[in-house]
Amino acid sequence: MTRFFSRFRRSLGIFAVRENGSLSLETALIFPVLVWAITLTYTYFDGFRESTANLKAAFTISDLISREGEREVTDTYATSMYLLFNRMVGSNSPLQMRLTVITYIAPDEDTGTEEDFIVNWSTHCGYQGIWTDDNVKPLADRLPAMANLDTLIIVETSKEYVPRLNTSWLTKDYVFDNFVFSRPRFVPIVKGTPSTQFCADASALAQTAPGA
Repeated sequence: MTRFFSRFRRSLGIFAVRENGSLSLETALIFPVLVWAITLTYTYFDGFRESTANLKAAFTISDLISREGEREVTDTYATSMYLLFNRMVGSNSPLQMRLTVITYIAPDEDTGTEEDFIVNWSTHCGYQGIWTDDNVKPLADRLPAMANLDTLIIVETSKEYVPRLNTSWLTKDYVFDNFVFSRPRFVPIVKGTPSTQFCADASALAQTAPGA
């Protein structure tokens, strides 16, 4: 047994110092690993790039709405924001978008007023529903500190990431969810047309979006 281990160590040492080899064999071993590393790196880089594009597009929509004056945000206006988002991102996956404006009511012990959030208007495309005074609590928990009677414009977007390379490790369940808010710039509150949703079919609207 001792002789066997000694011979094995000697053979292993000889193999370690040898510099000759088979190029075709080494290529067959290394090439799959190299392709895997390149595609994985590119896919993750592209994913971060698209995540940034989604976030920038959401901030752009929020900023555009915050600059509105007396004009109401109609379904047509909301649809144009939807199409603009798709053009900025340039992805072929369906987009979900929800626009909401809320007003904060601060507590007042003198008048007995309790803290509250009032949903002035809300509309969506692709989400399960809109925010209302009855279900606004989960939304309010995500908002910053606000002054009494202050208003916020909230833009929520959700878009699935579709990798450019058809890999087996990044094919589903990668969704970019964005939640951004801003204050109106020129008016106390940006008005909106009462509407439960601004599109009848989110998938059909996404297919008509420029760049989709």
